[in-house]
Amino acid sequence: MVKETLKSCKSEIVSESAKSINPLSKLHETLKTAIVDEPPVSVRDGGMISPGFDKDLDTLKESISVDKKWIAALQTTERRRTGIKSLKVGFNRVFGYYIEITKSNLNLVPEEYQRKQTLVNAERFITPELKEKEITVLAGEERINKLEYEIYESLRQKVSEASGILRQNSTAVATVDVLVSLADVAVTRRYTRPKITEDTRIKIVDGRHAALEVALGPNEFVPNSIEIGDGGSTLIIITGPNMAGKSTWMRQCAIIVLLAQMGSFVPAKSAEIGLVDRIFTRVGAFDDLTARQSTFMVEMIETANILNNATDRSLVILDEIGRGTSTFDGMALAWAVAERIVQMKTRSLFATHFHQLTDMASQYHGVKNVHTLAKESGDTIVFLHKVVDGGTDKSYGIHVAALAGVPDEVVKRANQILLKIEKENRVTVGDATPDFKSTEQSSLESLVVEDPIVERVKHMDLDRTTPVDALVKLKELQEEAKKRRE
Repeated sequence: MVKETLKSCKSEIVSESAKSINPLSKLHETLKTAIVDEPPVSVRDGGMISPGFDKDLDTLKESISVDKKWIAALQTTERRRTGIKSLKVGFNRVFGYYIEITKSNLNLVPEEYQRKQTLVNAERFITPELKEKEITVLAGEERINKLEYEIYESLRQKVSEASGILRQNSTAVATVDVLVSLADVAVTRRYTRPKITEDTRIKIVDGRHAALEVALGPNEFVPNSIEIGDGGSTLIIITGPNMAGKSTWMRQCAIIVLLAQMGSFVPAKSAEIGLVDRIFTRVGAFDDLTARQSTFMVEMIETANILNNATDRSLVILDEIGRGTSTFDGMALAWAVAERIVQMKTRSLFATHFHQLTDMASQYHGVKNVHTLAKESGDTIVFLHKVVDGGTDKSYGIHVAALAGVPDEVVKRANQILLKIEKENRVTVGDATPDFKSTEQSSLESLVVEDPIVERVKHMDLDRTTPVDALVKLKELQEEAKKRRE
């Protein structure tokens, strides 16, 4: 498939890169002939150079091969000669070669054996002839290892001399690899060729997320379109439920712009990309404990970087500005940041759960609202992952909590609190200064009347409750209250 794609590519860059590759045939053949197929880990331990490559090395190896064979056959020879069936011939780097005999057979040891080492259950010996062979073999192996390392150094020098050509080859291969890979992905994943323009409009029809559509599988990803810039909307405010696709939509737009400007086809039905100088992102939630920075501090630092450096040629992705602080502080910051972006005329996608920000579309030119669709069915919710025009005032956070497995009593209690907050805290943002109708403290105090313990007390039938039963129930309520404090 890749070869076919390369042939059909007809790219001058690919063609020129392929022509510039120097195969270094002579060096390749030298290395292939010199180095064994499975060389040792250390270059100083020998066993690295193939037989037949160097005559002097082969002569050295041959000179000690006879002695090695003699040592290899010594164990069998001595067992037969002495009648000691447990006799062993071994080697270690400290004591060299030795003949090991258990203590129960020491009465059978020949006179010419010379004691070399005493163990708990055995004695180790050596013979004059074995000592002679040992000296020959060890000295020969030392010379062999030294010569092999010298040969290795000469090979390394040859490779070093060709380093310029190797770097040239690496660049050419990397270029071909990137272009062929992009071409292969474009064919297999149905990418389209984007149109790059000098204006500021970004128009993507049925765009897809390059990575997520592969992870989800065929026909599972829901494509979405976008149009921003070039005298139209420069700030798009995205509202909608968690998990409905807001972040995915923003990120896929940024990825498509990046792919287009690096010369790749893009995952979309069509794409017109007005040149972007930089892509700024403020997504995710994390802290930097080593730098003593909280999640909110990191968020603000990244936001400051965007506001101080973005231009009308930039693309900005903002996901949930202001969520790391109190509701009212966060809303005020989100509104102010959005206002500044409108003034800068920077193409920006702004996802938020502060639904009051959707009012900006009626107050500022260049602001557009979109939202992700969700379908309610009783107490459940279905995410359609489709982005449509208009704002929404629902986040469905409690529904998501239920889907995540949060206990029913917690979900029910959250719904009670939500209804109370929505009734008593109506936050509106004017043209200049946010007007908060009530404080967080007062709203939370008003929720106490719906506490489960209070509800149980309110519904107790005292006329039918005996003093003993009342005391028991009071004890239960007290225990429950204590557990909450713990």
